[in-house]
Amino acid sequence: MEAYSGFAQVYDLFMDNVPYEEWCRYLTGLLREWGVKDGLVLELGCGTGSMTERLASEGYDMIGVDNSEEMLELAMEKKDASQQDILYLLQDMRSFELYGTVKAVVSVCDSMNYILEKEDLEQVFRLVNNYLDPGGIFIFDMNTEYKYHQMGDSTIAENREDGSFIWDNYYDEEERINEYDLAVFVKEGNQGLYRKYEETHYQRAYSMEEMVAAGETAGMEFLAAYNGFTKEPPREDSERICMIFREKGKDRERMNGI
Repeated sequence: MEAYSGFAQVYDLFMDNVPYEEWCRYLTGLLREWGVKDGLVLELGCGTGSMTERLASEGYDMIGVDNSEEMLELAMEKKDASQQDILYLLQDMRSFELYGTVKAVVSVCDSMNYILEKEDLEQVFRLVNNYLDPGGIFIFDMNTEYKYHQMGDSTIAENREDGSFIWDNYYDEEERINEYDLAVFVKEGNQGLYRKYEETHYQRAYSMEEMVAAGETAGMEFLAAYNGFTKEPPREDSERICMIFREKGKDRERMNGI
């Protein structure tokens, strides 16, 4: 089942505790530190466009890619309201296509964990490397195996006036696959009625070493890894890691006449 089909309608409602402004300051700080101060930037797994909008406000020419039509519909509503010049594309991260290269690619909110197979992970890195300008930067965050261990088999529920959800979580330690079954209830009309949606999501736990290997196999250069949205090195109990890679090879190819 396509992820975020029903949940898209209440996604922003239940993500209002995410510090998007803080994350945007962190991302723009890293982008500028690595020389990306303006120009085209691609966000993979852009969802409803909350981060895309903020990066556009920081002066970047944004492209957002997501495979959920429902999420992009909400992103387009935000774009209409803000009048930001953002291009949204309904595409899969594993097979996205652009018209040209970009200065940077970013991906937040553990979108990379949705890539379940090693071959697909390497393909995402290859595509990113292909569509980056020479020396372009790739920044993403991911949930760690430690976090999935902590979540384990558990249930999370939240109820609000306009919607509610029940999240049943399961973690397979051998396969390192985290599964969560979502039951989402969305208020419709003024009759006090709710429509129920059910979705199942899967994420894979990757070690930092596996990510570095996948990136390097795809031809990228590993630059740095940080604990969450900090500048501190990852720890054994890090629940989220931010990683930075750089495109390499395009200049060499030009020199070789390719």
